[in-house]
Amino acid sequence: MGLILDSSVLIAAERQGRNARQALAEIAVSAAGEDVAVSVDTLIELAHGVTRANTPQRMAMRRQFLNELITALPVHPVTVSVALRAGQIDGENAAQGIRVALSDLLIGVTALELGFRVATENVRHFQLVPGLEIVTL
Repeated sequence: MGLILDSSVLIAAERQGRNARQALAEIAVSAAGEDVAVSVDTLIELAHGVTRANTPQRMAMRRQFLNELITALPVHPVTVSVALRAGQIDGENAAQGIRVALSDLLIGVTALELGFRVATENVRHFQLVPGLEIVTL
């Protein structure tokens, strides 16, 4: 078993003034020996946040956080099987009038494909991904 980290968990840590190493050390305690990783989509969301920082200092801090994270954790790509499964779930959800943000869907399906849970502060979106186990840290 393992954890895929959603950006919401990492953004919360960064906003509380922790660097990536501190945040990951805290997560490691909660994960109790489980593998911890991120989806490439989490990196996209964090890179977006770097660019949208409202001060040069905040931009530098966010960039450092992202760089530390990239070197500390495995990053899982969107594979063909992730893409096909995400498309199927999105189609099934759309037929029922349910929309899940594409990035959240891809993060959730990455976790499913790996047999991992997703760690998030955004339970509302991830509970719309069938079969996904959600953890709040």
